Amino acid sequence: MREIDIDQAAAALEEGAVVIDVREPDEYREGHLPGAINIPMSRLTARLDELDPSRPVHVVCASGNRSSAMTDVLTAAGFDAVNVAGGTAAWVRSGRPTEK
Repeated sequence: MREIDIDQAAAALEEGAVVIDVREPDEYREGHLPGAINIPMSRLTARLDELDPSRPVHVVCASGNRSSAMTDVLTAAGFDAVNVAGGTAAWVRSGRPTEK
C-alpha cells in the first residue's frame, strides 16, 4: 500500500487531487479536507463507478486506519490509490483548514 503524509496530501490537493473521505457522514460533516468526497467505507465498493480509474485517488479517514484498508480495496480494484497517513486528525493538528 502506498502512503503519503499530510504535507504531500496538501500539495496533491493544490494540484487538484481526488480525495475520498471514507468516514461516516456525521464525521464528514464535522469537518473534512477541502474538496474531499464522502464515500463511507461501508459503501465504497458499491460506488466504485463514481470514481475515475485514470486518476489517482487519495483516501482519508479520521486517523488512517479505515483509509488504509480502503486503499487496499481500491488498489485491488485497479485504482491508483494512496492512503493519507494520520488522516483528518493529523490534517487538523497541522493547522490546515477544513470544510464543513
